[in-house]
Amino acid sequence: MSHAPSPRRAVGRPKDERADPAIVAATLQLMAEGGVRDLRIDDVAARAGVGRATIYRRHRSKNALISAAVSTLVTEIAIPDSGSTRADLLALMAQAVELYSGSLAPRLMPSLVEEARRDPQLANTIRNDFLSGRRAALSAVLQRGIRRGDLRHDLDVELALDVLGGAIFYRLLVTGGPIDQRLADGIVELILRGFAATTPGALAGADAQEGSTR
Repeated sequence: MSHAPSPRRAVGRPKDERADPAIVAATLQLMAEGGVRDLRIDDVAARAGVGRATIYRRHRSKNALISAAVSTLVTEIAIPDSGSTRADLLALMAQAVELYSGSLAPRLMPSLVEEARRDPQLANTIRNDFLSGRRAALSAVLQRGIRRGDLRHDLDVELALDVLGGAIFYRLLVTGGPIDQRLADGIVELILRGFAATTPGALAGADAQEGSTR
């Protein structure tokens, strides 16, 4: 008589999914408090309430843990399509203002940027996991603005993207000025006027659109 095979027992300790957000939160908090370079796995474990082995089962090294934590700061970004280049840019900039004016980013970003200059892996993580999603969404809106005739057809998109993000990072890392909706409004206005299409009809259309949104 044949017997049904018994279910195989899992090898090793089962993974506790609740530990993942606790580890990420502890990593970000400790980096904001003491900097990236001085982050210690023991401190992360103590803050998260887990053992070192729990962390190393998920992240093979300190750098891998830092990269994973940084990548969680920005979730998937939806590309707005309201029919207005101005409104779409403002929507994305409002998200950036919310992130960089929060309690964590202003304390965390200076240390991350400093360490990224010494660590190519971390620099790559910041570019690919932290910045690329927002730049891709802004690029899509700018390209759409070119097709609509709101922006000049020979627009240097990379330069426009640097302008959109540069003012926020300058205040965040250098001057400490307010990162607020007024800043977002000013940056978007700078883009729309500085890179506006040069035909009289397009300029008139941009001014009419501005008047309708006030």
